Formats: sequence, structure tokens, C-alpha cells
Amino acid sequence: QVQLVESGGGSAQAGGSLSISCVASGYISGNMYMGWFRQAPGKEREGVASIYLGTTTTVYTDSVKGRFTISQDKAKNTMYLQMNSLKPEDTARYYCAARKPDRAWPMFNLLRSTFYGYWGQGTQVTVSS
Repeated sequence: QVQLVESGGGSAQAGGSLSISCVASGYISGNMYMGWFRQAPGKEREGVASIYLGTTTTVYTDSVKGRFTISQDKAKNTMYLQMNSLKPEDTARYYCAARKPDRAWPMFNLLRSTFYGYWGQGTQVTVSS
């Protein structure tokens, strides 16, 4: 089992920055797949950014490219999402997700919510104009 706990988030003005974190515990592997997803009220859960810990290869959804950065600290079993140049449309509940390593996957799969079997409870990010 993998337990995921998000922290950070909060409120920011448009153009501002926020950072959120996800601490993993339980089964931890250096070859896990991990990702950040978000869900706004009335909308489907959307893949934001994901990382394959084995090679630190990352993938981002187009709407956050150049503004958000996903990273990891293996020593702390922690994944981060640095969010800059925030927009009101970034307002959502942000979830951390993880998948145990099984085989090599094309990176585009990492932005699909169905790819992951473990989820955190989420943290709210609100951006005002």
C-alpha cells in the first residue's frame, strides 16, 4: 500500500505563486510513477503534471507548461508542484497520485487518472483575479 498526504496550497492572486507537496509512505520505490491532478467543481479530474521517478522524466498538460514545475526529493519521499503565474482557472482541488512500478509506460499515460491506483485526499488551491 501507498499512503499519500498533500499539504500547502491556499489562496493567491492571479499572477502569484503557490507550492504544494505530497509525502508518500508505505511502499516506496524509486521507480514509481507519480502525478498531480486537479478537479474543479462540476468538472472532471484533470492531469496536471506527472513524473517517472526512475528517470525523473516529466510530462505536463498544455495549460500549465512553462508555469508549473513538478519535482521530487527522494530522501524525503516527497513530490512537489511549484505553481507560478497562477490564473483564476487554476482554481481547483489538487490531488497527488501514485502507481507502483510494473513496466515501462509511454509518458502520455501518466496524465490519465485511470493510470493510478493510489490517491491523496487533496489540497485546495484558489486563485482570485
